[in-house]
Amino acid sequence: MQIVTYLRVSTAKQGMTGLGMEAQRSAVEAFASSGGHRIVAEYVEVESGKKADRPQLGAALAACRLHRATLVIAKLDRLARNVAFIANLMDAGGVDFVACDMPYANRLTLHLMAAMAEHEREMISQRTKAALAAAKARGVKLGNPSGASHLSRICRVAAACSISSRRHVAQMRANQLAPLIRKLRSEGAVTNGALAAELNRRRIPAPRGGIWYAEQIRRAMLLFD
Repeated sequence: MQIVTYLRVSTAKQGMTGLGMEAQRSAVEAFASSGGHRIVAEYVEVESGKKADRPQLGAALAACRLHRATLVIAKLDRLARNVAFIANLMDAGGVDFVACDMPYANRLTLHLMAAMAEHEREMISQRTKAALAAAKARGVKLGNPSGASHLSRICRVAAACSISSRRHVAQMRANQLAPLIRKLRSEGAVTNGALAAELNRRRIPAPRGGIWYAEQIRRAMLLFD
């Protein structure tokens, strides 16, 4: 089968150093190789598992619909430590997904794993709060001495990662669409408006998951290799 891989790390530092990401990539590549599957796209997210709003995951799901592919992740907790998020994802969009740590798990198993992952996240949060409260009671000064300047540096790194990732995704999606666009042009859809209408007729999602417009076609064609 065709697969789209989704890798996620929680911090900008992990995104810059590749910490944890290479292990995830190795896991999904081993899964693809062992099953004779073809990786058609890879998406990387630098985001906390607590957040459900993840643009790269949305792009990965759109790519799955475009290629009729399966979403593959290294571990279930890389997708989200939130049982409601997993449940909604499984019930919406018509996209199947596989976790490499349990490739033969059924939907009930995935729900149970997601519930356990969410419980683990809550326990970690409680232990962290308790440890900070105990340290504060002992007179330990909490926080970073560099203050806002430290946060500003982290934000700059995260912003740079986000921009680079978005550019990479835009280029990858344009390359995926290029053969179809060229075929449609050869069949008579020569204007951007006609191309947009044909993509919408075929229910191929636009970059942000909506419908295509002529301007989006123009921008995509600028990225063609």
